[in-house]
Amino acid sequence: MSEFKKRPIKEEEVKLIQFLLYKADVKMEDYPISQTAFEYEGGKMGSINLVNKNEGEYDSDIIQAQYIDSDGVIVMITLTKDKNNQLLDLDFWKVNFEKLQTYPTPEDLVFENFKEIR
Repeated sequence: MSEFKKRPIKEEEVKLIQFLLYKADVKMEDYPISQTAFEYEGGKMGSINLVNKNEGEYDSDIIQAQYIDSDGVIVMITLTKDKNNQLLDLDFWKVNFEKLQTYPTPEDLVFENFKEIR
């Protein structure tokens, strides 16, 4: 990961992660949020890796959500954990692969009855 530029995690990212953990009905103290992150794709879609002292490989998804970006395009969000049971990624996938226009707030998210992706 040394080839990626690390940065402090943003307040909006922390709020989104906390909300996702709440919606996943897991104990927040079981998943401390790293204060350091690095952006995938230079931050184009908003995906970040949460930098942990003991890096681990992907284990599983904690929760998935969806929202509609301000340009009307569907964005899938997945919070993942690693094999050390630490938060790993906050992953965004915009279905047209274009740049994220508006960072979501908890109120923007949908957890069921997702819009159909075409």
